[in-house]
Parts: sequence; structure tokens; C-alpha cells
Amino acid sequence: MNLQELLNALLEELKSSDSLLRLVISTVVLICVVIFARWILRRYIRRNVNSTDLRRRWLVQLRNGLLLVLLLGLVMIWGNELRTFALSLVAIAVALVIATKELIICVSGTLIKSGSNAFQLGDRIQIKEYRGDVIDQNLLTTTILEVGPGKNMQQRSGRMVVIPNSLFAMEPLINESYSKDFVLHTFAIPFLRTDDWQRAQKELLRVAQIYCDEYLSDVKRHFDRISYRTGLDSPAVEPRVTLQFEEAEDITLVVRIPARAESRNWVEQNILNDVFSNNDFSSKQDA
Repeated sequence: MNLQELLNALLEELKSSDSLLRLVISTVVLICVVIFARWILRRYIRRNVNSTDLRRRWLVQLRNGLLLVLLLGLVMIWGNELRTFALSLVAIAVALVIATKELIICVSGTLIKSGSNAFQLGDRIQIKEYRGDVIDQNLLTTTILEVGPGKNMQQRSGRMVVIPNSLFAMEPLINESYSKDFVLHTFAIPFLRTDDWQRAQKELLRVAQIYCDEYLSDVKRHFDRISYRTGLDSPAVEPRVTLQFEEAEDITLVVRIPARAESRNWVEQNILNDVFSNNDFSSKQDA
């Protein structure tokens, strides 16, 4: 039942009520009695109370007392109809909430992301399977340019994704650009245990240090400022290569490098090209 139908039903119920005329007459009688009582009592007070202060006090108390009597009388007369009207209002409110549920959640998500300052235009975010650079946001939606495919890719796919803000009220958000100018970027390279992964580890670290050396001091100052502002420990920003074991026969080398936010993909691809164009790490397997 929609809002218009509920209002029509309420009006029809009031029109068809046999007691409507009795209620109106009772209301008119009550008002006339209160007005007449006020007129009689005011005249009595003015004629019989000589003190100005006392007379004014009695007149004020008379006015307030008769107003209270009038309100109580109206509530007693219209009590059943008021209860019916209140139930109708509740039904209307429930219908409105159900009809606008998604809009309410979207607005709530907007308030949450705005209040927490979760991200800004240009930031790279991920929520559920959606990942990309924020290009627009309004009260109901947030628009991103998709980056992918997959969470490890750093290039745009050419697709635009419009995300309802209701997701920000229900799902955790990842902001990959929280540090703005510079980021700590990671990428993983899988190897077999029989490969020469030790040499690959050393070579990846050497090439990463070459590419990151020119701006390493700027990165350290940048993260020191963030650490001072947030009260957190400043992270180590030097390139590093760590080991990860996801399968018994596999070894994954996880490379972490500092990079400018807009050039992280460029640095990653150059490191990979330099390392794997000039080296073959499957020598142990061939032997």
C-alpha cells in the first residue's frame, strides 16, 4: 500500500464514522464551556481581588488552568481517532522507509566516508571487487576509473565504474593513496623451489635500489612528516625483497619499493624488464 492509498483510506474512515458529528459537537461544546467559564471567572477575580499583584497572578493561573482543561478534554474526546491517526502515521512512515531504504543507506554511506575523510578525488581505492581512481563523487554515488584486472595490476582497464555510496556503510574500504605523493608499492613474483630464486632475490633488490635511489631521501622525509602528523612510527622505505610460501613447491618473492604515486606501474615494469631480460633463473632446474 503506497502513501496515497493510506491517506485515502484514512479520510474514508473519518468520513464514514458515525461518531464524527458527535465528536465535532462535543468539541464545540467544550470550547464554549471553557470560554464561558473563563469570562465568568475573570469577572469574578477582577471584582473581588483588590491587590494588583494577586489579581494578575490569579488571572495567569486561570488562563493556564483552563488551557490545560481544554487540552485534556480534546484528548478525551478525540482519543480513539488520535490512536487511529497515529497508527496510520506509523504505517506511512514504515512505507516511506521501505520505499527509500537504498537512498537512506546511500546517504548514510556518504556521511560515513565524508566524516572519516576516507578518500579524496584522485585517490586509488578498492571496495569489494571494485578498484580504481576516484574521479567523481556526490550524495548517492562515487565514480572511479577501473584499475586492473586484478588487485596486482596498476594500469587502467578503460572502464568506468559507478559505485553506490551504500557500500561505504557496509564494506571495508582500502585507500592505496593515503600517503598521497609517495607510496610503498608491492608486487609478487612466483618461483619454483628448483629455480635459482636466491639469485633472483638479489638481482631484484639490486635493480630496485638503482631505480629508487634518486628519490629515496624525499620518500623518507615524506613519511617522516606523515608519522609526525599521525603519531605513528615512520616505516622503513628502503627497497626490500621478502619470501612468501603459499604452496609447498612454490616460493614467492614479494618486492616492496617506494615510488611516486603516479609512476608506481612504470617503476615496477622497468624493474621486471631489467631483471628478467638479462637473467635466466631456471638454471638449477635445467641442470
